[in-house]
Amino acid sequence: MPHLLVAITAHGFGHVAQTAPVVNALRQRLPQLRLTLYSSLPHSFLADRFAGDFSHIAHSPDVGMCMKDALEVDVAASGQAYRRFHHHWEAAMTAEARLLLSHAPDVVLANVPYRILAAAARAGIPALAMCNLNWLDIYSHFCAALPEFASIREKILGAYRSARVFLQPTPHMPMPDLENRVAIGPIARIGIDRRATIRQRLGLSADCRLILVSLGGVATQIDLTDWPPLADVCWIIPASWHPHRHDMVTLESLEMDFVDVLRSVDALITKPGYGSFAEAACNGTPVLYAPRHDWPEEVFLVDWLHEHGCCLPIQRTQLQTGDFSGALDRLFSLPPRAPVIPTGIDATVTQIVSLLNPA
Repeated sequence: MPHLLVAITAHGFGHVAQTAPVVNALRQRLPQLRLTLYSSLPHSFLADRFAGDFSHIAHSPDVGMCMKDALEVDVAASGQAYRRFHHHWEAAMTAEARLLLSHAPDVVLANVPYRILAAAARAGIPALAMCNLNWLDIYSHFCAALPEFASIREKILGAYRSARVFLQPTPHMPMPDLENRVAIGPIARIGIDRRATIRQRLGLSADCRLILVSLGGVATQIDLTDWPPLADVCWIIPASWHPHRHDMVTLESLEMDFVDVLRSVDALITKPGYGSFAEAACNGTPVLYAPRHDWPEEVFLVDWLHEHGCCLPIQRTQLQTGDFSGALDRLFSLPPRAPVIPTGIDATVTQIVSLLNPA
């Protein structure tokens, strides 16, 4: 029985959004696959997205970045977190190598923790990385002025280079320092259009537009008090924002898979992030996005979505005021685009199978 250990960054939901479709497709090809997930994300969240049974190592395999909210990095806290993570690097990597040997996977897949890759190399276990970004470039962007930067950067770089291959789902950052990089197509789940069911359940007319507002997995609070109602619009809002209006419904109350809701709505309001952008493009959903500006991955995501999807930027202040009427009108006037095909799933499955079953 082949055994795959998957290490997943808990920085929002985008890393799971990339990884789960690949692992689920892999299990269709290898039904007897044994799966271990190494992530601090809640077991219930992982179980909703990964098909079948799995073991769960409920610890954080990396740092990611510390966030003030979905749009702003806490640079000072991130620098401190990396300093702590690297303080006893050699001992921690040795301990992680022992962890791998105790679980005895045949292959390690990282999206996109790096110390686990170095530990796998030490333990003699084949490993590959898969992500449209890496923490080497993100850390370098925000923390290059820190005195320990050069030492930490060297360790991150060495860890990523130790992977057999670093797969880059489109759209991705360039990653010029990684000679083992291989570009692949997009990765995204395809939802089921259930808009008729949603409208019937909520008692909405066929003319009522469904607008999903989701800023990803980083906790962010939006005050909906000042949002003006729009004619023939029903807002689908996270329950944590406490909507209490007749024209608003919580995402959770629909009791549907997120990607089915995304496929069913007329537009998504979000921030630039791989999961939301790739899933929107692959499900044919138009997007209004509030730029993050200081996030180095953003330009590649935005350029790609403008080329392959229907999208327009909005101001951050519009998230606070709910001033979306004109932007939505402009968005709906754009010519429709054909949904993107997520070819990166099969490409990644092929790479993993080649390591599980070497010639």
